[in-house]
Amino acid sequence: MIQIEDLRLIEALSQSASLSAAARMLNVTPPALSARLRKLEATLGLALATRTSRQLSLTAEGERLAREGSALLAQLDALPESFRREDKRLTGTLRISAPFGYGRHHVAPVLARFGLLHPELKLQLELRETPWPDKHDSDAVIHVGAVRDSSWIARPLAPNDRWLCASPAYLQRHGTPTEPHALLEHRCICIRENDEDASLWRFRRRAKTSAKVAPATSRRAPARDSVRVVPAYTTNDGSVAREWAEQGLGLVLRSEWDTRDAVAAGRLVRVLADWDFDSAPVTLLVPTRRGRTARLQALMAFLEEALATSASARRPTGSTRPERPEGPAGARR
Repeated sequence: MIQIEDLRLIEALSQSASLSAAARMLNVTPPALSARLRKLEATLGLALATRTSRQLSLTAEGERLAREGSALLAQLDALPESFRREDKRLTGTLRISAPFGYGRHHVAPVLARFGLLHPELKLQLELRETPWPDKHDSDAVIHVGAVRDSSWIARPLAPNDRWLCASPAYLQRHGTPTEPHALLEHRCICIRENDEDASLWRFRRRAKTSAKVAPATSRRAPARDSVRVVPAYTTNDGSVAREWAEQGLGLVLRSEWDTRDAVAAGRLVRVLADWDFDSAPVTLLVPTRRGRTARLQALMAFLEEALATSASARRPTGSTRPERPEGPAGARR
């Protein structure tokens, strides 16, 4: 018979690159873990893992047991909370991680409202620069940009377009680029974040609603394009990059939420507005090995409603995007 400890064993193996790493996760010695694995394989009559001198990988049967076992463990972890569902008070601690800019301006106010609704709940917000916190240090992560780690469960929260902007003074001095490759002649401000290629800017030509036909002699821009700009200024703080652009130092590719007010006030001007840039959607990430407690479920629902509502209020009518289903982070959609 499979025991709970067996499920935790195979789950740890699925999240580790080696037997030693899995042993550290379970706080046992590698020989003890290896013996438990052999016993489990003998019980099932199946090979669950293949081993080499340097690494370990699960077989198809091992992957299935890890996947279905993790789901059972999540239910078991959440079982104590289910007995308290009649008591609507949320207690305990929630640890949330978010990037500095978006976390300060959007996540922190939402958590403040959530905390007022649940005064017995302790909230810990960590604002960070590093792309990925340790799974053991966060109950939930707010991530802005592409998600590449498939070991998290991803839940889309809000769209987040990027706008190319410059100050009126900069455009007066240097002119306004009319197509992407003209950016090679301009001073650009790049933002290093999420391990992304900061100087490679990707574009998609927005479909025109007009029925006008361009003259045959005119140069047609491609539907997709990208250009590797030469950074004149580089920073890992998006707000600093936007402020530099407002001061006339160059063009910046920055999230809509951080540039909309400056554009509305005239401090910045959108450039190449008929091109869509790679977006940086806002996503809620939850480690797969954790059960979803009532407090985490409540936070997820609250964040989803609050941030999606805020994003909808910022977006022009008719520019909404279809929602994506929840699923493993990094999965192709």
